[in-house]
Amino acid sequence: METGQASKTAYSAARYRAAHQVLEQGSIFRDPLALRVLGADAENLEQDAPRRGMRLFIAARHRFAEDHLAAAVGRGVRTVVVLGAGLDTFAYRNPHAGLEVIEIDHPDTQAWKRERLAQAGLAVPANLRYVGIDFEKQSLGDELELDGPAFFLWLGVVPYLSEEGFGETLKFVARESGSEVAFDYAQSPERMPAERRAALEARAARVAKLGEPWLTFFEPEEIAADLEKLGFGEIEDLGPSQLAARYFDRPDVPPETPGGHVLHARRV
Repeated sequence: METGQASKTAYSAARYRAAHQVLEQGSIFRDPLALRVLGADAENLEQDAPRRGMRLFIAARHRFAEDHLAAAVGRGVRTVVVLGAGLDTFAYRNPHAGLEVIEIDHPDTQAWKRERLAQAGLAVPANLRYVGIDFEKQSLGDELELDGPAFFLWLGVVPYLSEEGFGETLKFVARESGSEVAFDYAQSPERMPAERRAALEARAARVAKLGEPWLTFFEPEEIAADLEKLGFGEIEDLGPSQLAARYFDRPDVPPETPGGHVLHARRV
């Protein structure tokens, strides 16, 4: 993203979440604040109907992550860290009593978000705090202190990080036994069939023009190896086939279909 400006892809992700509330009535992921924080009305979002694939993936990744978060709270986790929060609304609809929320993002994006919250009439909860960080220039460990294990919501961020930036953040997440993380990642376009590869490369070109290019791709075996080296276990990694079967009532997607993945892991 450009210095002095909010993340444009953060707006796009928020628009997909809001459009899902309108076009699919939030059937996969319910977010009653999505339209308010976006500042859009339902009629305006009807034009997003053709972008169904990405919209459903984003809805599924939030459902997957927040389901795992709820289970972590049940195990005693009392802090959630939202990495690259953008216009994420979890902190403002948090259903878990006593759960502290820390939003991490670029200061310019955080300032923009707070303007939107004010315009939407959404108050900042007492159990929320903001920490401004540029992931490529600052260390999360230098800016954030945690007391005990935490759950890290890390959605829509990993492809925009360098491998070094991703690795350093993952090391911080792994510091505390019992900490958990949910994130999404993309497989390389080189693994895609021609039609899907063309669509992915077109999207990559669009976000690159916004100044936020995709930098990092992974294969499932690479991610699993990185996590295991850092002490993570209980890894659940859902690719297109598993996501389609669990959330879209589509058991017919071939198991080896490449694409976007969502993953949860717990530091043992």
